Amino acid sequence: MSVKKFEDLTIWVDSRIINQEIWTIMINTDLYSDYALKNQINKSSGSIMDNIAEGFDRNGNKEFIYFLSISKASCAELQS
Repeated sequence: MSVKKFEDLTIWVDSRIINQEIWTIMINTDLYSDYALKNQINKSSGSIMDNIAEGFDRNGNKEFIYFLSISKASCAELQS
């Protein structure tokens, strides 16, 4: 069975869950008042799922792998 849309990819679903959980943490802690840090965390967590989606829609394995690499780097940024 071939995946037809990025929303069916487990990695994209997991990254969306991470993004939602990060937002929940931010609005329920002191992070919400640290605008610079909040924005950086929000951007890096969103970038994970965005790059998975963009790479998938490029319709080429080389480009998909490239965007997965960017997504992985966003994971490291978020972790940091």
